[in-house]
Amino acid sequence: VQLQASGGGSVQAGGSLRLSCAASGRAFSFYNKAWFRQAPGKEREFVAAIRRGSGFLYYADSVEGRFTASRGSVPNTVYLQMNSLEPEDTAVYYCAASETLITSQIRVGSAYAYWGQGTLVTVSS
Repeated sequence: VQLQASGGGSVQAGGSLRLSCAASGRAFSFYNKAWFRQAPGKEREFVAAIRRGSGFLYYADSVEGRFTASRGSVPNTVYLQMNSLEPEDTAVYYCAASETLITSQIRVGSAYAYWGQGTLVTVSS
């Protein structure tokens, strides 16, 4: 599967953005989907994930209640709705996918086999 992330941009603190991840190739429903981010000079970190099948959602503590991951109404698309953005959310955001994961791997980037190219989100204070 090939992934294409989009929707990044520049916003002021308190604003909102919606990121999209479009998949091509094998149907996206076969995959666990996730969002990760990497801020300048920092390690890549988990943001959110959607379990394949059940659609169960997982979030990082830092974004819980502000960000919402969802499967799109458009086939083979997932979204990350980001509200109440903070300067600390500034990062390149990546979508990722993997066919098989155990629960303990959901938040682990190295467990994901497929990655999009990233989209930059900049939040100014």
